[in-house]
Amino acid sequence: MSEASNETPWGRVDDDRTVYVREGDGERVVGSFPDGTPEEALAYFERKFADLEGQVTLLEARVARGTADASAADTVAKLREQLTEPAAVGDIAALRERVEKLGGRTAELSEKQQAERDAAKKEALERREAIVAEAERLAAQPEASIRWKDTSQAFEQLFTDWQSSQRSGPQIPKGQADALWKRFRTARQTFDSARRSHFAQMDANNKEVKHRKERIIADAEALAPRGTEGIPAYRNLLEDWKAAGRASRKLDDQLWARFKAAGDVLYEAKAAEAAQTNEEYSANLVAKQAVLAEAEPILKEQKHDAARKALTAIQLKWDEIGRVPREALRDVEGKLRKIEDHVKHLEDEHWKKTNPETKARSEGLRGQLEASIAELTAEAEAARAAGDAKAQAAAEEKLATQQSWLAAIGD
Repeated sequence: MSEASNETPWGRVDDDRTVYVREGDGERVVGSFPDGTPEEALAYFERKFADLEGQVTLLEARVARGTADASAADTVAKLREQLTEPAAVGDIAALRERVEKLGGRTAELSEKQQAERDAAKKEALERREAIVAEAERLAAQPEASIRWKDTSQAFEQLFTDWQSSQRSGPQIPKGQADALWKRFRTARQTFDSARRSHFAQMDANNKEVKHRKERIIADAEALAPRGTEGIPAYRNLLEDWKAAGRASRKLDDQLWARFKAAGDVLYEAKAAEAAQTNEEYSANLVAKQAVLAEAEPILKEQKHDAARKALTAIQLKWDEIGRVPREALRDVEGKLRKIEDHVKHLEDEHWKKTNPETKARSEGLRGQLEASIAELTAEAEAARAAGDAKAQAAAEEKLATQQSWLAAIGD
């Protein structure tokens, strides 16, 4: 500042401490500072300018970083008003120009931020609509196909998602939010009502099935004194059990364990009897195995009458021995049947040879074949003598066939 004129490039102070600011080609009084020096007077109003410039600089930085909110436009309007005729000394025109530029930039930023807010609201609305749609889908499932535990957990998660969207997401119009919440609440209430009804019905069914099956269990347990003789009645009770319906898995398993335990008593008695019987039959098995060893030579016998005589003796011994353990029955009976089949085969062959009717037919056919063979032999000899190879071959072919038939008849 010039000491002679008490001036700076942007203002001056006159002798009575009145301060002026230069604007364009003129100047304007901004105030007076009667109690201080000229330097102090100018410095005071320069600080006023610095305060305004600081506000502009701060807003410029916020706009440049994109952190300015909706109030930025109000701040620009306020700065414009403050810069109309500010009581400050400085480059006011330049500061006004910076504020005007900020006005355009804040308008663009506001439009961008508004578009982002609108997009966020739309996304939040779509998110809540998706939550509601999924809740309504879950509530509309046929009861027979609902997995109650999984669906209950799904509703809990949807409610958590709704609360999270409500707390942390952008606010959506109250009317839309209320309508969506009403749909969600209705869907959840529909499912809760169906679940309560389902489990109430299940409890009633469990009680009824339990009552029926406990009666069956009591009847089964009452069979215990009858031992093996009680098994047919237990099997009938098993059919009643199947017709009694099913309770919950846990309850049904508990009831079945009791029913099975009652049956195990009967089958253990049967197993004990079978074990005792098998022990008694074991000696019979050893005896029959000895008889089979004795009968083995019959398989090599070729005379039907000797084979039948030996087999009859074996069968008598076999029947006298008695029963064998069940697990060995098929094996020993199969071995005896093999011997019986051999004897039957010998007898069948003997019958074929000695049957008068069959024998008569065989002898008649033999005579016819022998006569035909004699004729064919003569034909073959005549064809050979005549040198007719074709006729000879035909006669010899027929001759070979009839000789094979004669051989099949046998003696």
